[in-house]
Amino acid sequence: MKILYGVQSTGNGHISRSRALAKQFEKYPNLEVQWLFSGRPRESLFEMSSFGDYWWREGMTFIHSHGRLNSFATLRNINAVRFIKDIRTLPVNNFDLIISDYEPVTAWAAKFKKKRSIGIGHQYAFEFPIPAPRNKWASRTVLKSFAPTQESIGLHWHHFGNPILPPIVPQKPELSQELGEHILVYLPFEQPIPMLDELSRLPYRFIVYGIPHNLPTFSNIQVKAPSINGFQKDLATSKAVICNSGFELLAETLALGKPILSRPLANQFEQEANAKALDQLKLATIVKQINAYTIDKWLTNCPPPLRIVWPDVAQSLGNWIASGCRQSPAELSSQLWRKVVPKPVADAAPVFQRISE
Repeated sequence: MKILYGVQSTGNGHISRSRALAKQFEKYPNLEVQWLFSGRPRESLFEMSSFGDYWWREGMTFIHSHGRLNSFATLRNINAVRFIKDIRTLPVNNFDLIISDYEPVTAWAAKFKKKRSIGIGHQYAFEFPIPAPRNKWASRTVLKSFAPTQESIGLHWHHFGNPILPPIVPQKPELSQELGEHILVYLPFEQPIPMLDELSRLPYRFIVYGIPHNLPTFSNIQVKAPSINGFQKDLATSKAVICNSGFELLAETLALGKPILSRPLANQFEQEANAKALDQLKLATIVKQINAYTIDKWLTNCPPPLRIVWPDVAQSLGNWIASGCRQSPAELSSQLWRKVVPKPVADAAPVFQRISE
């Protein structure tokens, strides 16, 4: 079976779960997968060897500034002529199945040429009644029309009574017995200089990803360049995590049992919905601003974290796709959620090492 698999690469989460699926697809000789990425300049993609000779298209990129999604700038930035041309010329008829991880070029090309298409990703969970901001019909409309598919598999941290699958996370994550003294910070949507200034006021050690790594820093802050292995190691050995409300990183953090402080990207429907779900499920502390005050208050009253053992969703999806996607999403969902195990973290209250004066 020949598959064209499109991945929205605006955020690293889509690429992260696609790597897990690519590893599973290698086990099935009947699958021939062509990967396509859009939403980020090709030169900004890194560590892409898992995807072989992948295709790239411009797609659509979300524009943000000062911690908010800028809808007007996002619309102005769309190259409509190029986008339509990419849809029309994409050779979807050469494939048996089109899969989209919220990637619009593949999804719309399949729709126009009436090819079977399946959406797999977190955004497709919003087709069901799950926690989300109220009275944002325009945002919901954009979310549903961005990368439409004939069928869909949504992913979330909880099923909320719907046929949604658990998240795709690395299996058997490294639970280090020797935690570092650092707090991992991943806030790519914040203004970097003001953020570093706020962190510098606190008596804790921070490792920061997601901002230019050549910025001047402070004695308690280490800024690191993008790296899959480096990031995973720093995440596994961290005492806690401060991040925006993107789906995939939060899923991996929950699998490691780390305390979480999260601020959703303002005016971004998905992140605001994720923050609402986290708060409802009591899985993280949600704040409107990330600054020295909110961080110190959180660390002082940090609630006990919960480690969630997710099943191998990538393996199940790989088998589901290789077998022709015959099993219903509801049956697949029911099987996987029976394997989910929430576990209190031993000695849960973290001891944060304050830097001596």
